[in-house]
Amino acid sequence: MTWLWSLGKALTVVFWWVVLMNLFMPMTHPFRVLINGAGAALMVLHVLELLLFHVSLRGRTHPWFDRLQILLVGIFHVRSIPTRSVQESNNA
Repeated sequence: MTWLWSLGKALTVVFWWVVLMNLFMPMTHPFRVLINGAGAALMVLHVLELLLFHVSLRGRTHPWFDRLQILLVGIFHVRSIPTRSVQESNNA
């Protein structure tokens, strides 16, 4: 199942590359607007994910790097973060 999350991360990075290329070298009219709209919608979703999973990142060693990865690949990074065990959550 981890290969599926890795594939999702790779495809999301490719999508962001397409959005950046569209900003520097705009495509023809209908595609330019659609790509920019999809990029804006995905950025809003990733910001919402960042706000929702903010608390779960507090115990991580590099929480700012995790936040950056959530902004880049979203739920694919969140699913790759190992969950805390029951013993660790009882001690906290």
